[in-house]
Amino acid sequence: MDRVTSASTPEQPALAGLEVPAAPRRRRVAAPPGPAARLPVARVCVDLAPPHLDRPFEYLVPETLDDAARPGVRVKVRFAGQDVDGWLLERVEQADHEGRLLPLRRVVSSEPVVAPAVARLARAVADRWAGSLADVLRLAVPPRHARVEGEVDAPDSGEAVAGAVVAAPAPGAPAWEAYRGGPAFLRHVLAGGAPRAVWTALPGTGEHRWAAAVAQAVATTLLGGRGALVVVPDARDVDRVCTALRETGLTDVSEGGPVTRLVAEDGPAARYRSFLATLRGRARVVVGTRASAFAPVADLGLVVCWDDGDLQHAEPRAPYPHVREVLALRSELEGAALLVGGHARTVEAQHLVATGWAHEVSADRAGVRARTPRVRALTSVELAREGPAAAARLPAPAWRVLRDALVLGPVLVQVPRAGYVPVVACGRCRTPARCATCHGPLGLTSGDGPPSCGWCGRLATGWRCDECGAAALRSVRVGSERTAEELGRAFPGTTVRVSGARAAGGVLSEVPDRPALVVATPGAEPHAPGGYAAAVLLDAAVASAGERLGAEVDALRRWLGAAALVRPEGQVLLVGDGAVRPTQALVRWDPAGLAERELDERAELRLPPAVRVASLTGTRDAVAAVVTRVDVPVLEVLGPVPVPQDDRGAALEPEVRTLLRVPPADGAALAAAVAASVAIRSARREGGTVRVQMDPADVL
Repeated sequence: MDRVTSASTPEQPALAGLEVPAAPRRRRVAAPPGPAARLPVARVCVDLAPPHLDRPFEYLVPETLDDAARPGVRVKVRFAGQDVDGWLLERVEQADHEGRLLPLRRVVSSEPVVAPAVARLARAVADRWAGSLADVLRLAVPPRHARVEGEVDAPDSGEAVAGAVVAAPAPGAPAWEAYRGGPAFLRHVLAGGAPRAVWTALPGTGEHRWAAAVAQAVATTLLGGRGALVVVPDARDVDRVCTALRETGLTDVSEGGPVTRLVAEDGPAARYRSFLATLRGRARVVVGTRASAFAPVADLGLVVCWDDGDLQHAEPRAPYPHVREVLALRSELEGAALLVGGHARTVEAQHLVATGWAHEVSADRAGVRARTPRVRALTSVELAREGPAAAARLPAPAWRVLRDALVLGPVLVQVPRAGYVPVVACGRCRTPARCATCHGPLGLTSGDGPPSCGWCGRLATGWRCDECGAAALRSVRVGSERTAEELGRAFPGTTVRVSGARAAGGVLSEVPDRPALVVATPGAEPHAPGGYAAAVLLDAAVASAGERLGAEVDALRRWLGAAALVRPEGQVLLVGDGAVRPTQALVRWDPAGLAERELDERAELRLPPAVRVASLTGTRDAVAAVVTRVDVPVLEVLGPVPVPQDDRGAALEPEVRTLLRVPPADGAALAAAVAASVAIRSARREGGTVRVQMDPADVL
């Protein structure tokens, strides 16, 4: 029989597990899209932290993204093997990079969130504070909220902008008539100019309050066909300015007007909605807090910084810019008018006046006397006449002022500390009481409970002094809650309200014009529509003490902030042995005089703002490596000196601080040199950390 074989079947079956798998069918891959026909190269600011990456990176714009990849949009790019976020800064015809360019991965959103003016400002801020562009853009551009982008419609070719300008009312300026240079400033703004002014505001109610003056300046700017930006410390001040704008006829965007508020406390959606309304031209006036200094207001004509000495204006994130300086840079870059105002005068604002960069807008002495309450300070000599009662925290003169003023209306009591008794000490030897576990300071949260630690929160039951063994405690600092309790006992039947971040009711915005005692910490004083009948400022020595730079100027600013809420016929009483200079400036109501004297002393001692200073803080080797590479012609190196560390940081590597000081003319060179040195350290991956701050508020 013939054997029949087939080529398609093997003569012998394969062993189990050794079968040869069939070759997979290859999927046809589409060819990558070609580059855009016009401006095919995109320069992108990549959102990465390392300082040596602070430069635009070039990417190829695919033909499919040609329409969406506009300057200012958010993009995704490939960097170091991973997808990262970035902002498209510009598109150019040819690349500077000689190698192959990677294409853009995708356009995240079609919204050009980085306007050209904001991009220039962000670059200037990064250069001035020795930071990176990515760090500044994170501060300037709020996080994306996709749902909000879809619900807000863009205006048609500038029609909303034109309508907003036409809707601006013809302004009256009664609030500015009391100031020398005030009406001239408004006339210059109306004519399209860019004047720069430092304004010392007087107390007032109604159309003469500071918010009304700001609203009148904004209305004048709109009447001239330009936009305005107002930056204030907190949301309460935002509400006051928005209310004053409504009184001038300027309503919110939601009501068809040109005004929007830009406040982080309103939440991500509300903040992004206001940002888009400004970006798309629907809002011509932005009123907001710190981050709103970068708001993309079109055709900006006026920038206002109110109460520039408030700590809320200092950015706590790198590169640590200050609102006052950001707005000053913006006024120069965009040709806008600048108004830096407050009841007090900071040394930095006085420096702008002294150098001739800005002009002073203030009232004459007759106007000051007519609009301010009578101020009296209780000195040690006057208290000595009271005998044993002088040792009381509320001496007899203060008690009489409170009693007499309560008949007329609400009375304000300012206390520099929050809480009940935030600091206690041994009742026998007066050694500060410390926690046995972490050595943190002990304090009392109520009148009948044991002390607790301000760091770890542990209760110090059975505490005894390590020095003398005593168990008794005495108060060192009395807070607002204990003060309210004492006043409630001293004035039975009187309403006592507490305003502060730690108070049960939080920070009060306004109190009625009825007799009541209002206890508040600095900055948390609520407004009274008709003004307070009197104000008592307690613990003046605590408020004005301290070795930090500008402690006296800051104490005067807090005192004037409370005193400005008092009626012109009212009385302000300063209790406690405060520092002599701020006390005298308060009695005379002369904040400019104190700022001028403080500036002269700083110029003699070569301290900011008379000089430019870079503060480098970190491990000793890291700081030394950065300083070695800084090459500026006129450079003073101060330090390194150890940074004080409390017991919580004892386990960490000790840090030092070095100050680099140059004349003002070399400030830009110093910032550039420090930034370059830090970038080299980052590229080489040198160990240790270094924190860089230009012109820090506290250098002592």
